[in-house]
Order: sequence, then structure tokens, then C-alpha cells
Amino acid sequence: MKRSKARNLLERLIDYEDDVLRFMENEIVPFTNNLGENDIRMTKVQQKISGCFRSMDGAYIFCRIRGYLSTCRKNGMNPSEALRLLFAGELPAFISECAE
Repeated sequence: MKRSKARNLLERLIDYEDDVLRFMENEIVPFTNNLGENDIRMTKVQQKISGCFRSMDGAYIFCRIRGYLSTCRKNGMNPSEALRLLFAGELPAFISECAE
């Protein structure tokens, strides 16, 4: 028997209720799994504002900075502190720990 998309979704949510609502019980689990999409969103916003990047070097630098800030945010670091460390020529503690 064929079911509607809505019915299939409802049954799937019921079957996987514990997995769907895990973020409510475990603070480590994010509400959404769209971290990758969120990471590229600012690049698309930049393209919409200016139309494009003026050079490949500019696009590369923009992506490096956004990647650094995204990684710092995911590791619980304030973006201002991350930039302060960057301009001071220092690495955040979580990067230093990974290098050891």
C-alpha cells in the first residue's frame, strides 16, 4: 500500500524518536546537522554582496579566515579571542593540543 510523504515522515519520526530528540537530552549533540552548510553560507553571502571575489587569492584568504573562525567557534572559543591570538602569532589551545 502506497503512503503519502507526510505519512512516511510521521512513521519515521515515531520509529526514530530517541535519535530525533537526542539534542534535548545531550548538550553535545547539536540541534541540526547542517554545520557544513553553515560554514559555506558566509561565502555565498559575500558573493551575493559583491557579485564575486576579485581574485583567487582574495577568495582563498577569505576562506582561510572563515575556516579558522568556524573551527574556533566549534571548539568553544570566542571569535574576538581567536582573532586576537591570530594577530599575536599564537595558536589557540585546542590546536596546540592536537599538534602534540
